[in-house]
Amino acid sequence: MMNCLMHHYILIVLFFTGLFAGTMDAIAGGGGLISLPVILGMGVPPQIALGTNKLQGMIGTAMATHTYYRQGWIQWQGLWRGLLFSFLGALLGACVAQMMSSDLLKKVIPILLLLILSCVLFMPRLGERDEKPKMQEEGFYILFGMLLGFYDGFLGPGSGSFWLFAFVFFLGQNLLKATAYTKILNLNTNLAAFICFAIGGNIDYSLALCMSLGQLIGGKMGARLTVWQGVKLVRPVFILVVSATIMTLIFKNSSHFSAVPFLAEKRIVGSVGISKMDRS
Repeated sequence: MMNCLMHHYILIVLFFTGLFAGTMDAIAGGGGLISLPVILGMGVPPQIALGTNKLQGMIGTAMATHTYYRQGWIQWQGLWRGLLFSFLGALLGACVAQMMSSDLLKKVIPILLLLILSCVLFMPRLGERDEKPKMQEEGFYILFGMLLGFYDGFLGPGSGSFWLFAFVFFLGQNLLKATAYTKILNLNTNLAAFICFAIGGNIDYSLALCMSLGQLIGGKMGARLTVWQGVKLVRPVFILVVSATIMTLIFKNSSHFSAVPFLAEKRIVGSVGISKMDRS
């Protein structure tokens, strides 16, 4: 009886974790900061937790992307370049992660995120409305598709924040539109990571399914809230997510744990040829 109650309690916790993470992620990213610690707290081995988190998060991102598209915030024209080059970049990053140390990048990323946070804080009108683009869309998708796709495949934390800021600063998009486009490109690179995790056998599909049910609702709810509230919702949530990501990365850099989930993630993602790891 006690085991049955515990089982149902775990399912409820996983569902609501997916719901909350999906809602937050649809607004300004950062859902993994919520969902991954909960999965790890269930006693799931890190490599399995990372793959499970990637799958359930991808479901929420897909729902958010669909909702933004249905609301008219995503136009496919020209977007294929971003999808193509970010996917290639993610696969390349995952492969390079197996041959190079990410120590330097781990130290640089918090600094870059801090610069982005400073820009948003000291430019309160940034992203309030569409502005004149600072570069051509074709070049933007090729350059940032490869760069941010590579980063997402190589390391990953904060990639959504980089995409959001890039769309606002370089393409002149408002925060709402930038959020919508960030979701579809995140979905694209997440798909590349999911394929690697699946080939490696590093996904607990039963846990992912339970959380995905919450993600489906959260992704749709978060996207609708964003469309409804607009910039006045995206801006504070974005600041919160970037701040949390910076603090998480600084903590992990100073803790000296080589197997810290967020920073070890892409080393596991790139191991497409590994056999199924011990789940005990």
